[in-house]
Amino acid sequence: MRMTDIPFAITDWWSVELTEHPGETGVAHWRTKNCGDIRVRMVEYSPGYLADHWCAKGHILLCLDGELHTELEDGRTVILKPGMSYQVADNTASHRSFTPVGAKLFIVD
Repeated sequence: MRMTDIPFAITDWWSVELTEHPGETGVAHWRTKNCGDIRVRMVEYSPGYLADHWCAKGHILLCLDGELHTELEDGRTVILKPGMSYQVADNTASHRSFTPVGAKLFIVD
């Protein structure tokens, strides 16, 4: 990830527009800020959320609250709790998210 042409700025996440993204079950609410080629998001998944697709995009993801289960296409599952993160490059490990209790995440991709 190369970060260029991004001026210093503060983000008040509560003032960023909320968008809704339905999953196979449940819903995700995103607050998104684009900084050049980099997307920064605050994401909240409802309890019972299951992504409706496998994602091959790279992310740096930090769990702020709740519990996130990430299923990898190779059959592995990892569980993130608050203070835990994962990082994965584009086209390295397709994955999808599920949360039984809901989760709040900070994601850079």
